[in-house]
Amino acid sequence: MADKKIKADRARKLEKEMLTCTLCGFCKSVCPYFEDNQWDPSVARGKVILAYGLVRGEIPADESVVKRLYQCTTCKDCERRCPSNIQVVDIVEAVRADIVEAGCGLDAHTKIKENVKKTGNPYGESAKVDFGWPIKEAEVGYFVGCTARYRLPEIARHTISILKKLKVDFTMVEEVCCGSTLRRTGQDEKIALELMRTNVEAVKRLGVKTLIFTCAGCLRMFRKEYPKHLELGFEALHLTEFLARRKLEFKPFKKRIAYHDPCHMGRHLKVYDDPRKILKMIPESTYVELKDSKDSAKCCGGGGGVRSADPDAAQRIASRRVKAASDVADILVTACPFCVTNLRFGNDLIKVDVEIRDIAEIVDDLLIE
Repeated sequence: MADKKIKADRARKLEKEMLTCTLCGFCKSVCPYFEDNQWDPSVARGKVILAYGLVRGEIPADESVVKRLYQCTTCKDCERRCPSNIQVVDIVEAVRADIVEAGCGLDAHTKIKENVKKTGNPYGESAKVDFGWPIKEAEVGYFVGCTARYRLPEIARHTISILKKLKVDFTMVEEVCCGSTLRRTGQDEKIALELMRTNVEAVKRLGVKTLIFTCAGCLRMFRKEYPKHLELGFEALHLTEFLARRKLEFKPFKKRIAYHDPCHMGRHLKVYDDPRKILKMIPESTYVELKDSKDSAKCCGGGGGVRSADPDAAQRIASRRVKAASDVADILVTACPFCVTNLRFGNDLIKVDVEIRDIAEIVDDLLIE
């Protein structure tokens, strides 16, 4: 990677935001990366300083600078703690886009972009996955997402089973990647916008009024970013939000259950209550609230392109979350397939006795028709 100054036009628009940082260091108390490596450039204030240096042309986009600016899961916990209310994630994502445009991005993320361009998903999977449910006109649609489709298809199958048990008339969607991974890592904005258009047009063609998601990252894209560019004309709901509106009855389940809040669903979208409401309906189970939960929940460690670019750190961060859950619960439930994959990855490191499952799996297994 060449050591060169970059234009940083996107980050420059947030220069005043950067100057708001008082360098107090409160963000150090919550940053998952800082907890992992204890390097100040890895924490939010360090990234703001680096971004400002790039904007002012005072430092080059060399390998060490770029590496630190990608040591962020975009979990948003630093923003919760920041007394100056700095939008750290906006700064990080803007400067990442500037870095990529200058040709200084990370190879792992470039590979993801090429996969999306070639196959429509970040995993580079070309084989079609058939879940045995048609694409048709319906008021309710299910957007599977890339991770559930290509890495954890059981989550999609459980979701389809739930909707069938509840006699919901629904359709699958002829979907492509939602674009979240590209946006988090600063990849080509034009490609991301093309993905958005393709998905929205696919949903609208079917007359869908409510689109259900099981992926927190996909949900965040449709709620936060798609409306900036396109008129949706339909409601985007997580499966738990959709289910919480219905009367549900479950079989008894004598287990201690804890819930992990996905960052993109929790701090980014403030969806906290509905998953807990559903889990607390399960008879004979004991719901255990983790010490760090809801707005202060610890990140799984995999977001923001970290799992692909720095898997060792992603695993260590996840292992701490899993260990905390294993101390109080038999099952750690979450509501995002990407969190499931990284939390399980974390447990590969420490091998504690706790089961990690998606909420769709639990609901389907216990739901009484």
